[in-house]
Amino acid sequence: MSNKIKLIWDFRGPDAAKIAEHHEFHLKEFIQIEKITLNITGFTVLNEVYAIAYMVVEKSEMIPVRDALKPHRGEIYTE
Repeated sequence: MSNKIKLIWDFRGPDAAKIAEHHEFHLKEFIQIEKITLNITGFTVLNEVYAIAYMVVEKSEMIPVRDALKPHRGEIYTE
């Protein structure tokens, strides 16, 4: 089983939820264009002024994706 990494972008402010949702749209586009192995994305509204968008990649793909998209942070992905 290969390790998966969840790359995370944080958004804060009154428009955080809308921005995170829109960012996920662009992550999906990136996956198609770059032919990324996994197709796991999402966004989560944590409260009225904080939301995240995320993308899950194989560990072997993490560095090029990280360098291209500059996520704010990452963590080991567990399903």
